[in-house]
Amino acid sequence: MKRKPASPGGRPPGRRLREHSVLPGFGLSLGLSLTYTSLIVLIPLAALVLRSSSLGWHDFWEVALEPRVLASFRLSFGAAFVAAALNTVFGFVVAWTLTRYRFPGRRLLDALVDLPFALPTAVSGIALTALFVPDGWVGRILEPLGINIAFTRAGIVIALILIGMPFVVRTLQPAIANLPAELEEAAATLGASRLRTVARVVLPPLMPAMLTGFTLAFARAIGEYGSVIFIAGNLPFRTEIAPLVIVMKLEQFDYGGAAAIGTVMLAASFLLLLAVNLLQLWSRRWSGAGI
Repeated sequence: MKRKPASPGGRPPGRRLREHSVLPGFGLSLGLSLTYTSLIVLIPLAALVLRSSSLGWHDFWEVALEPRVLASFRLSFGAAFVAAALNTVFGFVVAWTLTRYRFPGRRLLDALVDLPFALPTAVSGIALTALFVPDGWVGRILEPLGINIAFTRAGIVIALILIGMPFVVRTLQPAIANLPAELEEAAATLGASRLRTVARVVLPPLMPAMLTGFTLAFARAIGEYGSVIFIAGNLPFRTEIAPLVIVMKLEQFDYGGAAAIGTVMLAASFLLLLAVNLLQLWSRRWSGAGI
């Protein structure tokens, strides 16, 4: 009598739903998961879409395509993308340093990475504004050089970099820790340069983690409000972000308009995150095929 082949984990296939678990049964666990996800995520998002649909298609697009609203969309998504890209590059350097090297003050630096998580975003915005205004510690140095950070788009990017950096660093650290240092030594033994070793040995297995960190930082930056409004200056068509336009609509009791703008941001964010996740999936398959 032939036996069914065991799964890679040594368990017979087709019995996952009946396996013993410390959590109560698959049915109950799945039901609780779906209920919790629906209450926290799906129902609020559905309410947002239904509220915006009450405007009708003509009014919906009239609100969403206002020049001021479009300018805020371009700034929010553009600044979030730039900040996430910069965080991916420099967050990799920070994560590599904290993981691969031992030096005095490493634990303090590692703790500082999590500071934006605990710090209220409004406090971050006030601190950055006080630092980069013309009479601030950094602003007074940059002003004679003709460089203005506060109340400009550059200030918005810096604020988004601050709140997004921990997502990249904390995502990359476990991946770097699991990357054997022997691979780098083997590449050096075979005569590979440092640049070639980074490009062909280090980055490919870390690419899924880097894309995950980019996605998290990008998603966090799109909807950021507290740390941006103070340093942005909130000038229409120049430094006005989409979340601020939504707040302004709410203050004017234009709930339908606020819901319409929020729905557009939701749809655009979903499509962008879907594209990044598909790219991440392709990267994992490609790196797995190359091993």
